[in-house]
Amino acid sequence: MCRRAGPGWMSVSGVLNTHFIVAYMLRQHGTDEQQQRFLPRMATGECRGAFSMSEPELGSDVAAIRTRARRDPGGDYLIDGQKMWLTNGASSTLVAVLVRTDEGAAKPHRNLTAFLIEKPTGFGEVAPGLMIPGKIDKLGYKGIDTTELIFDGYRAPADDILGRVPGQGFFQMMDGIEVGRVNVAARACGVAIRAFELAVRYAQQRHTFGKPIAEHQAIAFQLAEMATKVEAAHLMMVNAARLKDSGERNDVAAGMAKYLASEYCSEVTQQSFRIHGGYGYSTAYEIERLMRDAPFLLIGEGTSEIQKSIISKRLLDEYRM
Repeated sequence: MCRRAGPGWMSVSGVLNTHFIVAYMLRQHGTDEQQQRFLPRMATGECRGAFSMSEPELGSDVAAIRTRARRDPGGDYLIDGQKMWLTNGASSTLVAVLVRTDEGAAKPHRNLTAFLIEKPTGFGEVAPGLMIPGKIDKLGYKGIDTTELIFDGYRAPADDILGRVPGQGFFQMMDGIEVGRVNVAARACGVAIRAFELAVRYAQQRHTFGKPIAEHQAIAFQLAEMATKVEAAHLMMVNAARLKDSGERNDVAAGMAKYLASEYCSEVTQQSFRIHGGYGYSTAYEIERLMRDAPFLLIGEGTSEIQKSIISKRLLDEYRM
């Protein structure tokens, strides 16, 4: 679905991505009561999901999360801290938030807990102790709201912990992130396909030296490279999705698919932009929007460098001498 939506408008696939991640986490890790409470409403769109890990001072260093939840004598948790880069921040009604709970665990990621926060839509103080200041201005990806999420003594019942199991948030979120990485790869494939289609169409319409520029070898070879990149990215994305669907381990496959697809998407949109020449720089042509959207895919759900770190660690473990 994200692959199909990507060529038309990447923001739509972004809405679906975060919604899918939260629904998947609920299905895999939620209690029966949590699943019954949220999943039917998520299926109809009445409940819209968002996913929150990043903070102003950290992105991929999840174990260093500073947002804290402290348990009060009555059994509820009081959450304080700030989250960043929340996709669907204002339009969502259910946010899966990763926070720090118990202190002093031997490994920092062992004291992270995922909370399911229900909230109304909109900006401002949407609930006591919960603030969404406004939209973050972005280079591209403008059809979707991206926000901060500020907690100031927000009260969350213990029942809102995903699976009712504190300290498992890191593993639950990483499971969801694998879905997100496959979805980002699918989005990248969609954007790359659209950029390629625009380049092929323009190259056949634009004439220089008495013939379409597509018939010049320099352009024809670029089109061949673009088509090959699109096909390779698509195949890796499908393989990663297949592994996840079958329940097999797919952290490396998801990382490879996300890394390759996002890098190739950036390259293909750049090539398409150059084939369009001066017209590619005009807002009258669609390629300029794709040029602004594509860079996000290099960052979202983990940078290319993070993907390479995941891949290399697994490879070194597998081939250790």
